[in-house]
Amino acid sequence: MLPNHYHLLIRTGAIKALTRHLGLLHGRLSREWNLEDDQAGRKVWHRVSDRGNRSGDHYWVTMNYIHHNPVHHGYVDSWTDWPFTSAHGFLEEVGRERAARIWREFPVKNYGKGWDDQ
Repeated sequence: MLPNHYHLLIRTGAIKALTRHLGLLHGRLSREWNLEDDQAGRKVWHRVSDRGNRSGDHYWVTMNYIHHNPVHHGYVDSWTDWPFTSAHGFLEEVGRERAARIWREFPVKNYGKGWDDQ
């Protein structure tokens, strides 16, 4: 979770329904925030994008990308410094050694280029 966007990595058999529900949530939140800020009509959310994972490797690159996103956008120097992330639970679950191996084996490289250039 970043100040201006978020990424989710989830497994679902109903991506269209999930996307619809996210759209409804975004609509309700937009209205609420715009009323609070007296900014009727302001665009709060810009898009929902679903990208299916194509392989196990793609899953791990995506996981690395999400955890690295606060660094990518310049909020922190290390992804473990960002408080609003699943990275801390991930490290507890897999351990630092395995997390470091996953980072090396599944590098982010240009992942997100063109759709996460905010």
